[in-house]
Amino acid sequence: MILKLGMLGVAGGIASLFALVMLVFVITAWFGMPLGIFSVVGFNHGPTQPIEFPHDVHVNKIGLDCTFCHRTVTDKAAASIPAVGLCMTCHKTVGGDKEGVQQLREYYSEGQPIDWIRVHRVPDHVRFVHEAHIRFFSGDKNVVTRVTNPSSQITITDALKIDPNIKEGETITVGASQVCSTCHGDVTSMPKVKQVRPLKMADCVNCHRDNNAPTDCATCHY
Repeated sequence: MILKLGMLGVAGGIASLFALVMLVFVITAWFGMPLGIFSVVGFNHGPTQPIEFPHDVHVNKIGLDCTFCHRTVTDKAAASIPAVGLCMTCHKTVGGDKEGVQQLREYYSEGQPIDWIRVHRVPDHVRFVHEAHIRFFSGDKNVVTRVTNPSSQITITDALKIDPNIKEGETITVGASQVCSTCHGDVTSMPKVKQVRPLKMADCVNCHRDNNAPTDCATCHY
């Protein structure tokens, strides 16, 4: 009898754990990204990549522009991921004492690509064109509450992501690489790159409305 009760208790515990995992999955899927409260247990940390890539070192210390690595972001639909050969342009001679660079050189010597783990994804039936968004948001922009002239204005919300000291009514010059933070956040401050916006349809539609961009279905679904 005691054995049966023990087995029922174990089965109940496993069922409860499974239900909890499913609940977390459903909530995460509904909101598009893990809720802040889940950060305690690591649900909204970025994935561990095959090689640690310190964005803060490459951008803040070395001064590389986002477009140096993601070269197609200004003229193609997708933002390219650099090939191992591009990384080796510098790392043939630089950083040999770093574990990540040693791993990089092994990939290069074996002729193997790096299987980076994807962080941001939209459904296959959605077409997100990076070039159009970079072109839309870059250039000299007047900071406003609501955009009425997309070619010359930017919302204060998006401007603050680029320059925390900017004020409404001022003009800000937005570079192509600075546009990235609108959706990707401040990547240079992340130990692991993670998703900071839900990227669900409501998020995209609201952004289009705020910036006076088209909201008909064919804009993204074609």
